[in-house]
Amino acid sequence: MDEHKDERKDYDSPSVPQEERDGADNKKPEAGEQEKDRDKDRDKDKKKANVYDKYRYWGSGDNNDGKVRMNGRNRFTLFIFLALIISFAFLFFNQGGSQRPTEVSYTAFMNALEGGNVAQVDIQDESVITFYTDSGFYGSARIPYYDASLMQTLEEQGVDTVGSVAGMSFWVLLLNLLPWIIFLVIIISMYRQVGAAGGGRMMGQFGKSHAQQYTPKDNKVLFKDVAGQKESKYELQEVVDFLKNPERYVKIGAKIPKGVLLVGPPGTGKTLLARAVAGEAGVNFFHTSGSDFVEMFVGMGAARVRDLFETGRKNAPCIIFIDEIDAVGRSRGSGLGGGHDEREQTLNQILVEMDGFSTDPGVIVIAATNRPDVLDPALLRPGRFDRQVAVDLPDVQERLDILRIHAQKIKLASDVDLERIARATPGSSGADLANLVNEAALFTARGKRETVSMDDFEQARDKLILGVARQSRFMTEDEKRATAYHEAGHTLLHYHLKHVDPLHKVTIIPHGQALGLTISLPEKDQYTLRASYLKDRIMICMGGYVAEEIVYGETTTGTSNDIKQATSMARRMVTEWGMSSLGFINLSNEGEPLFLGREIAQHKDYSEMTARRIDEEVDKILDECLNTTRSILTTHRDQLEKLTDELVLKETLDDAQIRELLGFEPEHHVTELH
Repeated sequence: MDEHKDERKDYDSPSVPQEERDGADNKKPEAGEQEKDRDKDRDKDKKKANVYDKYRYWGSGDNNDGKVRMNGRNRFTLFIFLALIISFAFLFFNQGGSQRPTEVSYTAFMNALEGGNVAQVDIQDESVITFYTDSGFYGSARIPYYDASLMQTLEEQGVDTVGSVAGMSFWVLLLNLLPWIIFLVIIISMYRQVGAAGGGRMMGQFGKSHAQQYTPKDNKVLFKDVAGQKESKYELQEVVDFLKNPERYVKIGAKIPKGVLLVGPPGTGKTLLARAVAGEAGVNFFHTSGSDFVEMFVGMGAARVRDLFETGRKNAPCIIFIDEIDAVGRSRGSGLGGGHDEREQTLNQILVEMDGFSTDPGVIVIAATNRPDVLDPALLRPGRFDRQVAVDLPDVQERLDILRIHAQKIKLASDVDLERIARATPGSSGADLANLVNEAALFTARGKRETVSMDDFEQARDKLILGVARQSRFMTEDEKRATAYHEAGHTLLHYHLKHVDPLHKVTIIPHGQALGLTISLPEKDQYTLRASYLKDRIMICMGGYVAEEIVYGETTTGTSNDIKQATSMARRMVTEWGMSSLGFINLSNEGEPLFLGREIAQHKDYSEMTARRIDEEVDKILDECLNTTRSILTTHRDQLEKLTDELVLKETLDDAQIRELLGFEPEHHVTELH
């Protein structure tokens, strides 16, 4: 310390010249030194601010001397802890410091009493008696039985008698207080958690949104990663452009849609499209689902909606994605009994946040659902979900693009034809195709091969569409041949009817609940169906039934599913598609209440006479198809027998094998896809 003092000049010392002292007083700090001083001041302010932030919820801050005060929560906990320690210590030392009586037998006490040596007794709870003798002895005895003559003996001896309640020991008291101590600790712990989570607001943590946030670094999905869906991506490109260049739209007075509703069947890529929008725009992405707002506590759903949008505004520009919004967005007042509903309260909060006083143009809501028909009209109006984007099932070209993307991750054999697989999977979604590729890879791994072959894809397709092949199911020869006749009846009609899809393969190996299967392979996606095509489909359903009838003279229970499909198709031709003499009229039972089952809400919008005519038209279609089917299979009975024998022998036949067996021309080649 002295060395540092010697190194500095004392400008107040008389030995220093006046000019030098004046220079020191008037000397101004340089610019760099001023910046350093300001940085030091800011650091001090930050430290104080941090201290304040740490204790602000509890009303404490800095003392005048700069020391941090103990916050209210810690003071409360310390007070309770000290009070418990003092109480237990007082009870323990108070009990331990008192004189304890010497315990003797009840017989010794009675002998002393009858001998006139007892001066005073204290009977506690009619079970323990403490006494003083004339010599000053202080003892106690436990009364082993009910002694009716005890009080009489005490009166005869003139003993001073009192009654009292036995004292409680420290450990008994501790056991009695232990539940209250545990309850108090739990209350204090909850009090601290609620305070830390919500700044003192009730149920702070429960009202927090469960949305997962993805930053631009986390979200690397782009439009190029989404195969197909060209129209959907075109609609969403406008949202991306607004998030990137909002000033362009603001300048001309245009308003970007506040909400975009993605509508489509499950597995078509709605969530992937939403992530691609965020990835293309390079903004924060908050993902949640409609069920995340549902809670057992009343008002928690609305609180989570408020917290979600508040977080979104703090991170604007951003995208809030609500998956399966129909969980909370159903039409209000649709349930039985009416009244206030927690789900409706959550929906009301969503409506206010999307188009209310506190809306933010930098927050865009994207929602997904496969039930747009049940959503509340207020949710779909302009200003909330302004735009609905249809995300349909992929067509054959889009299925090929999807298969190519997923096939990049596996090693393909040279015989794999992705175009054929794309044609063989009509009605499959992107998720179905991804699962198909994965199942094919799993079949390859089970076979301990290094490349995925076409046979692996065929097995994977059959497994996903038809179920697992049950090779272990035992069938007698008679059952096997009966199944072969049934499937041969279905198969043969594919080569004698004009308006059917080409056959893919037929098998009598059980799959799932089916004993055999006949699979067709559409050449192209069909969006409208002609009456001639539907009638041919009905006849193919009848092929197994008619084959059993021709061969055995009776049918089996294995035709139940075929009958169900044929009847359903014929009834829809009459009631929905106007393909009967009833003409241009819809007689199907549609428009069922949203929350009522078919059994509860059955109704008919037509008379009994019309119902009778519907039944007659359905019978007419079925009878016509049945007669045609019976005629074809009877005429070509020899082909039926030949095909059945080959099925019994090989169990599975494809189209090329059947054409060679029955002498039909080879299949024609369809135009290649790009």
